[in-house]
Amino acid sequence: QVQLVESGGGLVQAGGSLRLSCAASGRTFSRYTMGWFRQAPGKEREFVAAISRSGSTTYYGDAVKGRFTISRDNAKNTVYLQMHSLKPEDTAVYYCAATPRSITTVESFFDYWGQGTQVTVSS
Repeated sequence: QVQLVESGGGLVQAGGSLRLSCAASGRTFSRYTMGWFRQAPGKEREFVAAISRSGSTTYYGDAVKGRFTISRDNAKNTVYLQMHSLKPEDTAVYYCAATPRSITTVESFFDYWGQGTQVTVSS
């Protein structure tokens, strides 16, 4: 089992940057594909980014491509989401997730979820 704890959310002005972190428990972090999802008020949760076990492959949602970067440090059991050029429409609760499957964008394939961290982008 994997426990995930997100941090780094907050309030930022449009055009600004934030880096989210997700710390995972356990010694098998490198066996998990990691992903970030987000949910805005009144909307369904959507895929943001995913990274393969080794970090060699990444996928991004169309809304964040070119602005967000996912990375991981397997020695630190941590996955990151670097966010640049933030827009008000990026405002959401951001969730970290893990799956033992190969890299995927499918929300239902992720078995473990953090509690989320709020990101608010003001215009």
